[in-house]
Amino acid sequence: MSKPIVAIVGRPNVGKSTLFNVLAGSRIAIIEDTPGVTRDRIYADVEWSGRSFTLIDTGGIEPDAKDIILSQMREQAQIAIDTADVILFLTDFHQGLVDADAKVADMLRRSHKSVLLVVNKVDNFIKDEAGVYEFYNLGIGDPHPISAANRTGIGDLLDEVLKDLPQAQPGEMEDDRPKVAIVGKPNVGKSSLINALLGENRLIVSDIAGTTRDAVDAVVKHNGREYVFIDTAGLRRKNKIKEDLEHYMIVRAVTAVERADIAVLVIDAKEGVTEQDAKIAGIAHERGKGIIVAVNKWDAIEKDNSSVKKFTDRIRNTLSFMPYADIMFISAKTGQRIQKLYDEIDTVLDSSKRRVATGVLNEILSEATAMQQPPTDKGKRLRCYYMTQVSVAPPTFVLFVNDKKLAHFSYMRYIENQIRETFGFKGTAIRILVREKKQKDQ
Repeated sequence: MSKPIVAIVGRPNVGKSTLFNVLAGSRIAIIEDTPGVTRDRIYADVEWSGRSFTLIDTGGIEPDAKDIILSQMREQAQIAIDTADVILFLTDFHQGLVDADAKVADMLRRSHKSVLLVVNKVDNFIKDEAGVYEFYNLGIGDPHPISAANRTGIGDLLDEVLKDLPQAQPGEMEDDRPKVAIVGKPNVGKSSLINALLGENRLIVSDIAGTTRDAVDAVVKHNGREYVFIDTAGLRRKNKIKEDLEHYMIVRAVTAVERADIAVLVIDAKEGVTEQDAKIAGIAHERGKGIIVAVNKWDAIEKDNSSVKKFTDRIRNTLSFMPYADIMFISAKTGQRIQKLYDEIDTVLDSSKRRVATGVLNEILSEATAMQQPPTDKGKRLRCYYMTQVSVAPPTFVLFVNDKKLAHFSYMRYIENQIRETFGFKGTAIRILVREKKQKDQ
């Protein structure tokens, strides 16, 4: 089952970013005592009592705002609300109940989602109890008092979140059909690519039961195999503000990639690869998903003998953190190389689930360390004892060494490259976890 989504929403300056950082365990969101600082949604993975979920921070909701930035913040918060399984509605105890809180509460009621009312900045739960009762007037359930700054009440709040998270449905884990998320910036041709992939092979297009993602999954049978394509293109509200859409695409990409085995990142050939493309690619990379870069609208480019190489070099430079990704040049409009995308999906999926026997793996490790000596520091050399694969999707290896501090990033990248040269692992990330072998075993 993919990770559920929990969104923090509320008016500006009620402490959303502070709460986000406490739950995420690090200072990720910008904290400043000025309303409207958090304009873009930020996401992080959170684990509590053995369960995990993806947490989304949002810009503050100003229900009647005319200002374009505030309007955009309201829209991005609405996207988070549409996407979330559980919503944390944050209010400010010091400011008390205000009219804007009631309007936000109305928005949340219409969402028909699970909402937890959180009253922040409660410094003394006993002394301030009467003031907390005021928030019952919002009519969306019991208020949960916390102090994000003082980290009090957080555990109780997380316990309540877990109660509302969706449970895995019977049979859900048995669905072994490849799930492919089509992601990318707006207007790069994601919908056109989905339609081209469907072609005449359309089996069924429907809202999958139990999903709260507002995305339509297209199930297609190709050469006797069913594929589930997760289309995020339809989530953008065409009648809303179109400027600065970056914050909308991030949450769509997070939720789609979370459910997928493979992400197809669609890039507009006419525009070229951008930093926003890198942000979306980074989401798939961080989550260890297989990835294919599809350069769309290739038919609209004036080309010469070096066009593919030049474009490929630019992509490799911008997406330098994922050199393993394969790059395809396609045209959803003309159908150029669309059918080959299925073959590429199969290849990447096989790579992500590939297992390597420990004996063979350690032969490669032995050869690699012989060809290039491990690094030293202050006269002490890194010793690589042995390596074993512990999981797939992504392929994850544990390397046992004498001292983790000596396992420099560059040498780990060298070991990874040796593994790739031998076994391929095309289109998928590789994780190498370094562990120290206990002294008594050495």
